[in-house]
Amino acid sequence: MKIDEIKDAALKYFTIHGYEGASLSQIAEEVGMKKQSIYAHFKGKDDLFLQVLRDAKEAELASKIEYFDHADSTDPEKDLYRYLRLVIDLFQKNEQLKFWLRMTFFPPAHLAKAIEKEVIEIETEIQAILKRKFKDWIDAKAIYGDTPKIPTLAFVGVVDTIMISLVYDNDEKRLQDKLEACWTVFWRGISHP
Repeated sequence: MKIDEIKDAALKYFTIHGYEGASLSQIAEEVGMKKQSIYAHFKGKDDLFLQVLRDAKEAELASKIEYFDHADSTDPEKDLYRYLRLVIDLFQKNEQLKFWLRMTFFPPAHLAKAIEKEVIEIETEIQAILKRKFKDWIDAKAIYGDTPKIPTLAFVGVVDTIMISLVYDNDEKRLQDKLEACWTVFWRGISHP
């Protein structure tokens, strides 16, 4: 399908050159069409960019939902640590998610509000999933706590630390050290009264 080919090429050029450096001409040439033909599928560069961005957001969300749908809910220590590893793997190995991560931290200025809306939307959805998991674990006495809000937000803070490291730091050892330190403190906090 031509739309998917255009979005794949756009992902490539937006990832390599950023929004400003990517051109519709390059993207059109990549898929063997004229620049004007892109307008039959997209309103313009902003529309194409935002559709590629939303596809990446949906890929992240689908991966995380699938993970929790298949996770063993009786072992929060294993489930949560593996989730953190999943986040690292997703954003290190998947080009679509590398693009999503970069653009959420460094959005084109004129699209910042639209991208912020996408980020808040996915964060709200993922936090709701995590909150339900933490409630189940608290109810099952698998972790300590009175309300799922506190461990959910603390865990999101651990994830945010990893995301910042993935954006700003290419040192695998530093990333692993941060993961282990944050994980140790977090797990100690919810596994002991």
